[in-house]
Amino acid sequence: VPRSRTAMMSSLLCAAQGRAWRRPMQRLLGQRAVPQRLCRVSTTVPAAKIISPLCEKGVGSVVRMMRAIARRPLEYATIPAIAAYVGLTTNWMGVKMLFYPLEYFGTEFYRPAPDSPCGFLGWQGVVPAKTERMASRLVDIITTRLLSLREAFGRLDPSHMAELLAPAVQEAVRRDCGEGWAAALRPVLPWVLTRLVRNLQTEIDGVLDLKSVVMSAFVRDKEVLVDLFQKVGRVELKFLVDSGFGFGFALGLLQMGVWAIMPRRWTLPVAGAVVGYVTNWIAIKLVFEPAEPVQVGPLVVQGLFGSRQVEVSDEFGGFMQSRVLSSTQLLDGLSSGGDDGELYAFLRRQLPYPVPAGIVSAAVSAVREVAMDPEAHPALHEYVTETLDIQDTLAFRLKLLSPADFEDLLHPVFQEDEITLIIVGGVLGAVAGVAQMRLGWGGPKAAARATATLAGVLGSSAAFFAVSAGEPGRERMLKFAGDVAEATSALSHSMAH
Repeated sequence: VPRSRTAMMSSLLCAAQGRAWRRPMQRLLGQRAVPQRLCRVSTTVPAAKIISPLCEKGVGSVVRMMRAIARRPLEYATIPAIAAYVGLTTNWMGVKMLFYPLEYFGTEFYRPAPDSPCGFLGWQGVVPAKTERMASRLVDIITTRLLSLREAFGRLDPSHMAELLAPAVQEAVRRDCGEGWAAALRPVLPWVLTRLVRNLQTEIDGVLDLKSVVMSAFVRDKEVLVDLFQKVGRVELKFLVDSGFGFGFALGLLQMGVWAIMPRRWTLPVAGAVVGYVTNWIAIKLVFEPAEPVQVGPLVVQGLFGSRQVEVSDEFGGFMQSRVLSSTQLLDGLSSGGDDGELYAFLRRQLPYPVPAGIVSAAVSAVREVAMDPEAHPALHEYVTETLDIQDTLAFRLKLLSPADFEDLLHPVFQEDEITLIIVGGVLGAVAGVAQMRLGWGGPKAAARATATLAGVLGSSAAFFAVSAGEPGRERMLKFAGDVAEATSALSHSMAH
């Protein structure tokens, strides 16, 4: 709108609705255009009395914000840049705090409970601290919904299994009971072992404690559970970290506007705390919610983890077969307890009492030796692994779960101490806001400090993404970091002149 028409409409509007409109219109006279809705003359006096003060305050705030940013663009640019960096680093730290350290690190002065991740000046990863509880939930899912021992062991061919076990049992009997018993058993051993394997298939649930096998694998080595969650949730964990940059930048723009309108000592620290808190909260929610697919117009919206159910199922099955339910661990669990174990009791029930206890003990010992030395018995371990087919069984059953039930596979990691991680993000964001007050505001060297801050923040962010992107993306990200540093330096030089 031309300046003359602007002045004319301003006079008409002020005459029609009172002096309340004069100040905002005077501020807008220095601009080339006036929003069309401000040029409409209202004839409703009560509405004008209500709307006019609000409009004056809103327009005045926007004008002040734009002028403040125009006067010091470099300093204001540090706000969304640092907010993006805060979102990135707090989310990264939150993910690391889920899994590390494996053991409690810090003072033992105060810790609410042995499985509490946090204490007074101390921390343990959420997953290692709550290994037993999380492993127990996984065991319930596996044993009640995914795997049946009787079904899996029913796939074994008793004759072939007896043939593979016979040499180890023969050697154990010879070593523990003497050559005489070894020679006496040699003709009938294949038949006896075939009968024992066939009977074991029907009683496997009472002889092999699947829950104990899984729990011992996770509890004995906490890193196994950590590796499981990191493997099946690698995409979601990466999203949690990377999304912090985008969410932080978006919230940083709002933070910049608040600072321009209300430059108080508490503005940046409080806004930084909000950025750290909200970025963690939003990222976690997007990973798991909604669990069920929801139709939103032409789009189908679903939590990131639930949308990868097929892929995660395959990865979960492969990990469990190689690290938790391998042939070594299953045979070891079968022979656990020695003479006091379930396998010994089963063999004692199956074999007539004229067979001495030493031979039964030798058979149990043979199974344990086979379990502990897979390199000496490669054919047996390969046959058990391929026939039980733990990987495909778990993956197939996992794909059949409802999205809500499937979510229970990973969500417990975040549910246990989700609020702790979100609060940590808020605290770190507040600390960054305090630091930001020192880095880019006030004094004759404010522009130089702002330039250094921008270069450092953007360069660090680029370096982070370069390292996480691997070799193909690393060169592009490093080149981007160099371009950012060069552009920042040129901008600072031009502003100095």
